[in-house]
Amino acid sequence: MKTFLVMLKRNIKMFFKDKGLFFTSMITPLILLVLYATFLSNVYKDSFMGVLDGFGVKVEESLMNGLVGGQLFSSLLAVSCVTVSFCSNMLMVQDKVTGARKDFLMGPLKKSTLALSYYTASAFSTLIICVLAMIACFVYIGIVGWYITVADVFLIMLDVFLLVMFGTALSSVINFFLSSQGHISAVGSIVSSCYGFICGAYMPLASFGDWLRNIVMFLPGTYGTSMLRNHTLNGVFEEMTSQLTKTHPEPMVDALIEGLRDSIDCNLYFFDTQVEIGTMYLIVSLSILALVAIYVILNVLRKKKD
Repeated sequence: MKTFLVMLKRNIKMFFKDKGLFFTSMITPLILLVLYATFLSNVYKDSFMGVLDGFGVKVEESLMNGLVGGQLFSSLLAVSCVTVSFCSNMLMVQDKVTGARKDFLMGPLKKSTLALSYYTASAFSTLIICVLAMIACFVYIGIVGWYITVADVFLIMLDVFLLVMFGTALSSVINFFLSSQGHISAVGSIVSSCYGFICGAYMPLASFGDWLRNIVMFLPGTYGTSMLRNHTLNGVFEEMTSQLTKTHPEPMVDALIEGLRDSIDCNLYFFDTQVEIGTMYLIVSLSILALVAIYVILNVLRKKKD
C-alpha cells in the first residue's frame, strides 16, 4: 500500500506539473461549453420546437431554455468525462517512451500496483477537471433556466463519477498498447472527434438508422449519456407536464413528453425493449469493473516485454 501511495502521488504531481497538458485538459470542456451554447443551442431548440409544433403546443421561453440547456449540459459532460481521461492518462505512455516504467519495475514494484497507480491517478486528475466543468455547466443552467432538483444534482455527480471511472478504464486499456507520442496524438484525435457521435452526445440515437442504433446500444458510453440526459432534464419535463396539463388533455401531454424523451435519448431502446435507468447504471458499473480487470491482467501478463 505504501508503494502504491508513493506512485499515486508521483503520477498526480507529474500530471499537474505539466502545465500545458493540465491547461489543455481543463480548458477543453469550457471551450466545448461555449461552442455548444453558440452553435448547437439553436439546432436543439429547432428540434424541440418541431416536436412541440406537431402537438400544437407552446411552452414558456424559460422552459425551452432549460430543455436546451439540459441537453447541452449532458452532452458536454458525457464527452468530457471520457476525452479528458485520455489526456490525463498520457503519463502511462510517456513513461514507456522515457524508460521510466522499466526503471520502476527493476525494483520490488509489482506490475499490478504500477497499473493501478496509473489508473487511480488519472481518474483523480480527470475527476477534478470534470467537476470544474460540471460547476461551469451548473452556472450556465442557472443563467438560462434552472429546473434541476436537489436529488438530480446528486445523481448528476454520481453520473460524472461513474463516467470518469469508465473513461479512465477505457483509456487505460487502449493506452496500454501505445508506445510513442505519435500514437498518443493519433488516438487522442480519433477519440475526440468520434466519441461524441457514437455515445449519442452530438446527435441523438433516435436520429440514427435502426441498424446503427442497435450497434451503438452495445457500447456502455451510450448509457452514460442517457443517464446524464435523464438527470439534467427530469425537472424540466416535470414542470412542463405540470404547466401543460392545466390547459391540455393529460393523455396528449403524456404523449408529448414521451416523444420528447424518445427524441433526445432519455428513453433508450435495446431492440425495441426500453432500458430502465437502473439497468443503465448496472451496465456502466460492470463495464468499469471489466475494463479495469482487463487492464490489470494485461499489465501482469506482460512479463516478457518489461
